[in-house]
Amino acid sequence: MEIRELKVDGAYEITPKQFTDPRGTFFEAYKASAFEEVVGHRLELAQTNSSVSSAGVLRGIHFAQLPPSQAKYVWCPRGALLDVVVDIRVGSPTYGQWDSVLLDDVDRRAIYVGEGLGHAFCSLEVGSTAVYMCSTQYAPGREHGIHPLDPEIGIEWPTTDRAGNPMELLLSDKDSAAPTLEEVAEQGLLPTAQEAADFYASLR
Repeated sequence: MEIRELKVDGAYEITPKQFTDPRGTFFEAYKASAFEEVVGHRLELAQTNSSVSSAGVLRGIHFAQLPPSQAKYVWCPRGALLDVVVDIRVGSPTYGQWDSVLLDDVDRRAIYVGEGLGHAFCSLEVGSTAVYMCSTQYAPGREHGIHPLDPEIGIEWPTTDRAGNPMELLLSDKDSAAPTLEEVAEQGLLPTAQEAADFYASLR
């Protein structure tokens, strides 16, 4: 597999090598040795989640307080998702910036979102399925959100589905009511770049 670091430090795009024959296709969705060689530490799996979404469903921007926060290794076994990582680490050179990876059932890429980063995605097809391998279990008191349409972040969400048809975004009530990045920062909920770097070092 090929692993490429994204614009946001601590986030990676993973592209598996696929083997196809008359029976179908085989690929390694996750390989610990390849992951550890590039990222510098193993992914400690504590919980695996899955969601199925209609076209236009937008989930996020979600993050968990650091430490321990929650790293996510996300892939899409069915359908297509535009998956986005946001740098929410105060003092980071790319603070407030974002990058994205198209996750689908063709190239079968995955994205790794390290601890202390924000995560969101938009479904591009009815029935799009996301599988999240998480480093920690869900901790309600430490889970927070940032509005995915925050103009300060300026994520370019798709306006058409996978087939090219016009698509309206659909948010949950909770995500629709989420504060902006600036408001979350004022609440003191965001990690600093140094706190994130120290935490990454502790994992090695």
